Amino acid sequence: MTSRTHTVLYDPQGLIEAELPLDRAPYEALVTAVLAWTTPGLASRDYTQIVLQLTGHARAVATDVKRHAQLLPADNGRRALADVILDEAGQLLDTPIEGTAACVQDRARLVRALYERLDRLTQSEPTEPVTP
Repeated sequence: MTSRTHTVLYDPQGLIEAELPLDRAPYEALVTAVLAWTTPGLASRDYTQIVLQLTGHARAVATDVKRHAQLLPADNGRRALADVILDEAGQLLDTPIEGTAACVQDRARLVRALYERLDRLTQSEPTEPVTP
């Protein structure tokens, strides 16, 4: 007799995840705290845990940025800037994790940049000024 305690969902397009809002406030607070560090003096394993948290969240925000950017026309400037940020994010996220304050701060800056881009993508399109 086997009892199942969980269900595996097949969602290759990430539609379920797209409907879930990001838990932004705790990560923004973490980013602010990390970027304010001068000499935190934590153990390497503590830095590693923070890097892992920020890396996972950065991947989630990057997915959201990509989803919003793809809704815009290919020649849209906001989409082009999002593509640049996503390329840079991909490069940083592909680098090995280190248990250092510098690595933590790099990931924190990435999360901040991704949220800035997400905010710009989710704002309504600016209107052209009307000239008389």
